[in-house]
Amino acid sequence: VKVKIPFGNKYLDAVFSVPEKKSTYGVILTHGAGGDMNFPHLRSLAAYLASHGVLCLRFTCKGLNVAYRTKAFKTVVEYLKLSDDYKLYGVFLAGRSMGSRAAASLIRQLSQNDDDDFVRGLICLSYPLHRPKLQSKLRDEDLLFIRCPVLFVSGSADEMCEKQLLEGVASKMKAPKKIHWIDKANHGMAVKGRTTDDVMEEINAQVFSWLTENVELEHK
Repeated sequence: VKVKIPFGNKYLDAVFSVPEKKSTYGVILTHGAGGDMNFPHLRSLAAYLASHGVLCLRFTCKGLNVAYRTKAFKTVVEYLKLSDDYKLYGVFLAGRSMGSRAAASLIRQLSQNDDDDFVRGLICLSYPLHRPKLQSKLRDEDLLFIRCPVLFVSGSADEMCEKQLLEGVASKMKAPKKIHWIDKANHGMAVKGRTTDDVMEEINAQVFSWLTENVELEHK
């Protein structure tokens, strides 16, 4: 279902992937610095989640400024929260690369207000922990303040997220967290000798099983 979400004096293009049965939880998904919501990995994940009963709303926000992207993400969260068509108990914010930075930044903002338990967790696909070859400057400030559960899915050969550095940041995080490494994958999740579909199957299954665990924990 295509929608246009008002954002300032513009609109954000977005698409709902709707499960057959009514969904109680949703995932909001956005893209990295390049591309848009139709990036094949995002389409694949959205379709997988919907076919497993999880509503997925993916959106496009063209902007290379994290603060701007975070603002757009907040608008989309509020739009879904107030939606009459989809009444959800909560959502998980998910992004690829820069999109996951915007999601992390928004969750940190919301946690400072303490009034919002609509957002239940964060999914970071290829989190860009540092620029290529610039491991001395880590983009970890938002991650260290987050309290809700966090899933990282990263390639072990990601040139923007060195394995040891992410594990070091994760060990300092207060939030419950899990890292799933895609063996030999780069920042774009490409692995020599594996098809994109094969890699996406692994990623999608990981994201879904983590979501299921975290939704079940809430209901216990």
